[in-house]
Amino acid sequence: MYTTLLVEDEKLAADRLERMLQQIAPEIRVQAKVDSVSAAVAFLKNNQPDLIFLDIHLADGSGFEIFEQVEVSCPVIFTTAYDEYALRAFQVNGIAYLLKPIGQDALSASLQKLKSIQASGTQVASLDALLAQLRKGETPYRKRFLLAYGNTIKSIGIAEVAYFFAENKAVYLVDRSGSKFVLDETLDQLAEGLDPEVFFRVNRSFVVQVAAIRQMHAYSRSRIKLDLQPPCAKECISSSEKTAEFKEWLGR
Repeated sequence: MYTTLLVEDEKLAADRLERMLQQIAPEIRVQAKVDSVSAAVAFLKNNQPDLIFLDIHLADGSGFEIFEQVEVSCPVIFTTAYDEYALRAFQVNGIAYLLKPIGQDALSASLQKLKSIQASGTQVASLDALLAQLRKGETPYRKRFLLAYGNTIKSIGIAEVAYFFAENKAVYLVDRSGSKFVLDETLDQLAEGLDPEVFFRVNRSFVVQVAAIRQMHAYSRSRIKLDLQPPCAKECISSSEKTAEFKEWLGR
């Protein structure tokens, strides 16, 4: 009999995962279900499950914070509805990941993978190694954004993004259709996660996608004005210290 801890802040998702485990792997007993980083840490300080299912995004922080507060030696299967994370990093031997909504086939395959590893005596990879890898920035560039859109959540792939701009202490994403979304990030944070071959920080207020530049005009001897598509009411003019680098970027 195996014991497992479910760390999931959506009750319906946790209950559904528990039901699937009962059907697919009746030998696995859900020892507890917790919905936060703090609750998981409190549980793991006094209990040692054989397996953990961990949602990466929790109400009070990232699931990775758990490993910084308590030692975890058992295998972990990560679950996430987001694919901007370095999912390839989770493929370290002995660590699996599941994209939500979790299907029975994917769940069964991840459990079989862990059983095979344990049966062969292969060393389960260290979670510390995974965290170190993520901290080093060995992750793909940002691939999509999950954004509030009225009462719904909208997923926007990076290819749909035209540009980002900051105005009145807010940061906005504008997609190719002209729809505008508020982001809970600074422009500096955004720029760090974007592919520099595709996006360029032209000034303090704009990060533009090369395909969104419709026309360019000389604004002064050292600055360029950009006409963007979709149009933006806020003027986009390259800063004088960025213009030379911007021209070089365009010529690649």
